[in-house]
Amino acid sequence: MKLRGERPPRACGAQPGPEAAGREGGSRLPPPRLGPAGAGPLRLPRPCYCLAAAERPFVMPGNCSHAALLAKAEELLAERTAGGDPRARFLKGQLYYEEGLYEEALIQFEKIKDTDFQAMYQLGVMHYDGLGTKEDPEKGVEYMKKILNSDSPKARHLKFAAAYNLGRAYYEGCGVKQSTEEAERLWLIAADHGNPKASVKAQSTLGMLYSASVPKDLKKAFFWHSEACGNGNLESQGALGVMYLYGQGICKNTKAALECLREAAERGSIYAQGLLVEYYYNRKFYSTAAAVAKRITKNDDIDTLAKMTDCLPTYVAKGVAMAAFYLARCLQLGLGVQQDQAAAKKYYSQACLLDPGVASDLELAANLGRI
Repeated sequence: MKLRGERPPRACGAQPGPEAAGREGGSRLPPPRLGPAGAGPLRLPRPCYCLAAAERPFVMPGNCSHAALLAKAEELLAERTAGGDPRARFLKGQLYYEEGLYEEALIQFEKIKDTDFQAMYQLGVMHYDGLGTKEDPEKGVEYMKKILNSDSPKARHLKFAAAYNLGRAYYEGCGVKQSTEEAERLWLIAADHGNPKASVKAQSTLGMLYSASVPKDLKKAFFWHSEACGNGNLESQGALGVMYLYGQGICKNTKAALECLREAAERGSIYAQGLLVEYYYNRKFYSTAAAVAKRITKNDDIDTLAKMTDCLPTYVAKGVAMAAFYLARCLQLGLGVQQDQAAAKKYYSQACLLDPGVASDLELAANLGRI
């Protein structure tokens, strides 16, 4: 649960969209992302684990073993607990949480949940996701609702993260009755202001929701992806590039699209990199398309790539699959590279394994002579 405090990167060529319905005032906080319109059902980002930097366990300096550092941290926190420090027990629980010692963390948080909203929040996350305890989404939802509905000033900084997580629960129908409308309402609360990381996720998720919902509202999707991109969200930057490229929710603008996609690709978006491969191939820059695709397909560990870039695994897989297919096409036809049927077959197979839908659509386009 780390709250990012870095300055977000500058926005790409996106322009702020019209005010979204249901939004009062305006804020420029980090949003969450959605894939391009028509990309299939909404896949949610992971839950928001927000913990202010001041609340994180201290980092021990350097040249000891990890076990020794952990033992020293436990010793120091025990001293602070004995000295009456009201935050020491929470910090000890958070130390265990970040070490992956969830059962020990749960014990610490349970002891102070009635007086410490941050501990209550952590317990909500842990029960919802089954960390250190049996998965109990109803209990996780209960804790998040207590935080969201609390009048205590001590709960204020957690309300927006709780709203984001509750929206996720309602959208998935996990721990509560499924309601897309309630999910949208909660994400609008989280997106407008408050906790930066939760707001970013909520903004990006709204962009995804409005792109995937029936009926779609691409103008709202464009607005929220613009907010997200302006606040540094990597996936929204790539999604915004797609919307500019194909004129979804905004007038088609190839220059703005390429600016978004290239910046997102440079920042590590595999999906944006795959889209650039497609762009280069369609414009007959075959050697460039093949060279970029080779770099992308060297690593197809989707989960690792997703964690490294904080992007959705679904779209990471789509990016690698696109790159693999176009590389296979270049190798099969000898476009920009030496013809190699065996290698082409290997990359076609890679594309099919990573995302059968992407591979099938591209195969159909190839059979129809479109690519």
